[in-house]
Amino acid sequence: MTVSSNTEQPLAGRREWIALAVLALPTLLLSMDLTVLHLAVPALTADLAPTSAQLLWIIDIYGFLIAGSLITMGTLGDRIGRRRVLLIGGAAFAVASVLAAFSTSAEMLIVARALLGIAGATQMPSTMSLITVLFKNERQRAFGLGVWFSCFSLGGILGPILGGAMLEYFWWGSVFLLNVPVMALLLALGPFLLPEYRAPAAGRLDPVSALLSLIAVLGIIYGVKSLATGGSLLEAAGAIVVGVVVGTVFVRRQLSLPDPLLDLALFRIPAFNAALAANAVGVFAFFGAWLFVMQYLQLVLGLSPLVAGAWTIPSSLTVIATSNGAPLLLRYFERASIVAAGLTIGALGFLLFALLDQDSGFWAVVISTVVIVIGMAPVFTLATDLVLSVAPPERAGGAAAVSETASELGGALGIAVLGSVGVGVYRAALAHNLPPDVPESAARAALDTLAAAVETATHLPPDTAEVLLETARESFITGLHVASVAGALALLATAATSLLLLRPRAPR
Repeated sequence: MTVSSNTEQPLAGRREWIALAVLALPTLLLSMDLTVLHLAVPALTADLAPTSAQLLWIIDIYGFLIAGSLITMGTLGDRIGRRRVLLIGGAAFAVASVLAAFSTSAEMLIVARALLGIAGATQMPSTMSLITVLFKNERQRAFGLGVWFSCFSLGGILGPILGGAMLEYFWWGSVFLLNVPVMALLLALGPFLLPEYRAPAAGRLDPVSALLSLIAVLGIIYGVKSLATGGSLLEAAGAIVVGVVVGTVFVRRQLSLPDPLLDLALFRIPAFNAALAANAVGVFAFFGAWLFVMQYLQLVLGLSPLVAGAWTIPSSLTVIATSNGAPLLLRYFERASIVAAGLTIGALGFLLFALLDQDSGFWAVVISTVVIVIGMAPVFTLATDLVLSVAPPERAGGAAAVSETASELGGALGIAVLGSVGVGVYRAALAHNLPPDVPESAARAALDTLAAAVETATHLPPDTAEVLLETARESFITGLHVASVAGALALLATAATSLLLLRPRAPR
């Protein structure tokens, strides 16, 4: 057991804590905007009549452009000032929100959502890296990042709630106007409460590198998400190949530039790589599991979407509590031990998923997800804090952007990889156990997904439908078990790596 020493690290005062509250505002909005639009889809579809392809772009382009623009915006903050980038991005976010709210066509809404994504990318690395400027004390900095993660989780909870309330009384565009007063408050208070920081002797931003990073990240994430949602295999593979090739060109360009967009020297720091891996693999397992949890609650247990969503609130509230409690652990334990233990507890939660069956009930799901969150939330807080603290102060914005980009890639890969594993096992198990009295056309439809099997069963005689549903649900649970064990093994392997690489090393 090791007690961290913070005696020489200055403590933050009242001004810094008020500034943290200001930084929490855009964080809350960013996660809200990832979910707030889902409830508005029926209303905006009736009003704007988008095609199915346009509707997908309306929903997805916001997240795509956030992920693709993070590295550029994080490094831009290091170059010209993190507060300046945060405030400019906040103003742009407010303008784009008004544009989205009053869109008169699907094309206009797609453009507005794209602008929201680019503006949103200025907020995440700027808010995270400014926390390192506000809080020099290790435990206070970790607590500040815990508040950051708590607000991100709270935004995901509030998005559907506030969006539903707005849609009850106003038109679909009103969900975007929630952003305007919050960003106005940021613009009013930010210049007085937030410190400015820019890297000394900062060079100019390389536009070619910025474009290459955007194409590389967009290509990989688009391809992976396309695979996860059953899109064209050729199109998805092509996007991933383009992303990898452009990413390789981006890396080579950084090695040749005197002042690169991304400082690749960061990746020579073992603790930086281990912290990135802990974050990315944690998000990989978490997002992959969440895909199965929502299907299990609705398609196996038969809960409505609203009730299923309500049963995720306990785990969301646990995120808030454990994220803010993580810094207290630094008083008694090494960071490496906390991260490794958190990943191990998360793996235990995944193994609890492997015990689920058709009769387990929703409380078994709630307990499993809460165990996962108890383990993983401190990992996300402390690993991100480590990413920011081991990077040179003038590169903290770029480091924050790399951390967020790794998390985005981890989430996309988790849905694609664990989702593909689960679906593959489901199809193999169902094909092997499918009763012979199920019509061939119904069998083909049921082999697609469990949702397709549930829909197909509504058109069959009761006895045949019952047999099909029983077999399909059992096959889905088998896929859930395999994917859960795979997620647990990934977390355990990362725990062992973290324990090795995150331990403080004695100077030679």
